[in-house]
Amino acid sequence: MMNPVEAFSASYEQARGKFLASAASANLPVTSHVHPLSGRDGEVLAMDVVLDGAPDAQRLLIVSSACHGVEGYCGSGVQVFALHDAAWREQARARGVAVLYVHALNPYGFSHVRRATNENADLNRNFHDFSKPLPVNEGYRAIHSLLLPERWPPNAANAAAIAGYVEKYGARAFQAAVSSGQHEFPDGLFFGGTAPTWSNQTIRQVLRDHGRAAGKIAWIDLHTGLGPSGLGERIFACKDDAAALARARQWWGGDGATPITSIYDGSSTSAFLTGLMWMAFYEECPQAEYTGIAMEYGTLPFPEVTQALRAEHWLNKHPDAPADQARQIKQQMMDAFYTDTDAWKKQIIDQAREALLQAATGLSV
Repeated sequence: MMNPVEAFSASYEQARGKFLASAASANLPVTSHVHPLSGRDGEVLAMDVVLDGAPDAQRLLIVSSACHGVEGYCGSGVQVFALHDAAWREQARARGVAVLYVHALNPYGFSHVRRATNENADLNRNFHDFSKPLPVNEGYRAIHSLLLPERWPPNAANAAAIAGYVEKYGARAFQAAVSSGQHEFPDGLFFGGTAPTWSNQTIRQVLRDHGRAAGKIAWIDLHTGLGPSGLGERIFACKDDAAALARARQWWGGDGATPITSIYDGSSTSAFLTGLMWMAFYEECPQAEYTGIAMEYGTLPFPEVTQALRAEHWLNKHPDAPADQARQIKQQMMDAFYTDTDAWKKQIIDQAREALLQAATGLSV
């Protein structure tokens, strides 16, 4: 079995190389959906897909990374490790479960150390019917100019204004205003877009290509940036459906040690969100019973993560910023979504491996 630390990478190009090499060592073919733009260092960008199992398997587990690009530094490590984990692969096969690894849902953000796509969209707020009116986030409207001031770092007056908002409405309301998604400010944080992004269209194609033969499908989407450091919160990732929630809790939270949380009842560290990626499943694979979670690994406290996001979005609006400042902001962004320590990486792998095995068991029932 691979050393868990060796599964992780310091750049998108290195991560993709490890993923492709891992597939080759497992004798698994790769389907690469090439992105129209280049990476930070001029490298090819792609959503790479590997199926470990029979194409017509009735039970399918999807394991995806980098929905929010920079979070791929964590998710890619999980996928690379899993492809080298002979015991895990054998247990999935023994249960009749095919595993679909989707590497780098948002390769542009992964490479450029951004959470957003090349369209500046939050992929997990982008799955709407754009022919209908989009949700309005009045809370975000009230603080957009505060979140992204003309100069960085913000001055004392800016900090005081944001502190005043938090004091008046509460920390949870501030989190919801910032992160629940908005469609009014294309240069803003958590912009849900006004049309399907490249990544939206591509993952839908992947679901159509690989998901329409299965009767049961599970999805583990790997994220970082919320909650206590190293803890993998298992957030219910389906529509608000009691039967699906019961399955998720039976599969992944039955022992009570790692409870399934939900944005629908307020138990998750995440705010209530709209335009979620997994909603595409119901349109693209309507024949299957679906059960999913987002594995949300903690890094830094929410205020620090928010500050990193604000800085990175400011930098995206000001590409002429001094080189030293740009490097500092990108490092701040990395630190907010990827904890580069051996202990953290081992925590990630241990919890992911447990969740993978639980999913395979649940699918086989």
